[in-house]
Amino acid sequence: MTHFTASRRTILGAVAAFALSSLPVAAQTPDLVKVGVFPISSSLPYFVAIEKGYFKENNIEVETIKLMGGPPNVAALITGQIDVSAVLVTLEGLNANIKKPGVAMYIAMHSQNEQYKMEQFVVREGLVDKVKTLKDFKGLKLMSAPGPANLNTAKGILAKMGLKDGDYTIDQLDMGQHVNALKAGTFDGGYTLEPSATIMANIGAGKTIEAGVIAKYILGDPKADAFAAGCALSSDFIAKRPDVAKRFADAWAKAIVFINKEPDAARKYLAKNTMTPDNVVDTVPMLGYIMTKDMNAKQLGYLQTFTDFGTEIGVVPEKIDVKKYLKSF
Repeated sequence: MTHFTASRRTILGAVAAFALSSLPVAAQTPDLVKVGVFPISSSLPYFVAIEKGYFKENNIEVETIKLMGGPPNVAALITGQIDVSAVLVTLEGLNANIKKPGVAMYIAMHSQNEQYKMEQFVVREGLVDKVKTLKDFKGLKLMSAPGPANLNTAKGILAKMGLKDGDYTIDQLDMGQHVNALKAGTFDGGYTLEPSATIMANIGAGKTIEAGVIAKYILGDPKADAFAAGCALSSDFIAKRPDVAKRFADAWAKAIVFINKEPDAARKYLAKNTMTPDNVVDTVPMLGYIMTKDMNAKQLGYLQTFTDFGTEIGVVPEKIDVKKYLKSF
């Protein structure tokens, strides 16, 4: 009798195990992924993947941790507080990779240029008649998007215009304050990101003097792909949970396909997820989103050139082969 009971338990246990393994993915406990999010238009694929259910389809539950700028995202990646940075400034991610090799492995990049507008120099409304070109920023009080990469990129571009330290002042400012600071006249102008520039123009607080400045002045072609930011996974996350990382990347890729196919529908997701008001969401510029595995040789060259510029301005301490920090699934 004892032998029968033991055998029966073994059979029942095997049946139960088989039943559990046969459950559809949706019925299994989703894998939690902690994501650092800088709520600007560059983070659009993340919001699309949430809203369209791409993460859910891949049995992933994301925890959104708002981190304003590159340095907080880098710190969170290094300390393991997040698995992914939904948008990490490229030069700051590469700087982190020198400090801790592989801490930021990019699965996707976001192109910026004269078409895919993100970074741009703006001036407050009261100075639009005086300031026509970047050379006219001489003597002005400027603000910059936060982080050493943004600050030093702005200074590097102005240096190419012949403006050196002392010809102007420039201070980092949280992106959430850019619009009001320009409207109030606290700053004369500065180096800002989307959607702030579009909002400034919409409310009459300021005007864009030039956009796509990285492509034009650093890469030498207004149409070049300036990959100034992208989505990065920590190597610890990839090593410890490779299947989850692969599914996360797959959901991100689906979001990019949707954005490229239906940009007008995709940009709607900026309204409640970023600092973009409903009345300007339809006019915020889109970026050139691409998975790193799909980048061609010319695009990889642009990325390397921008990385070398990062070394020139001191943000990336040493020359590196950027391809070491691109991850394909």
